[in-house]
Amino acid sequence: INDRLANHVDSVTIIDTADGQQCLEQIYVNQELVRAVEAKAYWLFNKAVGTDSRLLPDLPNSLLHLLPASPRLYPIGRLDKDSRGLLILTNDGELTHQLMHPDFGHAKTYHVQVDRDFDDAFLASMAAGVSYKDVTTLPCVMRRLDSDKYQITLTQGLNRQIRRMSQALGFKVIDLTRVSIQSLQLGNLSEGSMRPLSYVELTELLASVA
Repeated sequence: INDRLANHVDSVTIIDTADGQQCLEQIYVNQELVRAVEAKAYWLFNKAVGTDSRLLPDLPNSLLHLLPASPRLYPIGRLDKDSRGLLILTNDGELTHQLMHPDFGHAKTYHVQVDRDFDDAFLASMAAGVSYKDVTTLPCVMRRLDSDKYQITLTQGLNRQIRRMSQALGFKVIDLTRVSIQSLQLGNLSEGSMRPLSYVELTELLASVA
């Protein structure tokens, strides 16, 4: 603590600031200064096709290069490089766990275009669950948007699930956009842009995962 070795009866003074909590003493662990805890932040981001959701500094098209240096934000889950739409960005680890853990079964909705027209039997098969490789997907909610477009709401998040479900039934996905996660809507947020959640949006989101 400051310039001396700490002992078991030491205490420190913590104050709340606009950027989070700050300790009035300088505390070092293994010669590294312990930084202040950042305030929790919650943002929506409209990912474009080609942006890689992995935060890799050496990857030119990484989402990392589109995010502010502070606060340090992380996407909750991923969208593959060929998909676009809604991502939640946050530094709230508890919320990230709640939304990503498969046991919670939170809803994500997508608009999907395939390479040709489909019939109602396709919608029924997708809704009932599709088998591919060694998995069978859980039932989901399907709605037709056009002759070759559908809306799908999933409560599980298998890797490239929608593309593989469609492919197993003989269709190729040519456009996939995530339009909502739980109560959050992509709305008219322009591609490549981000904005903070409103108070109402954040309150509804936290209530939906409580």
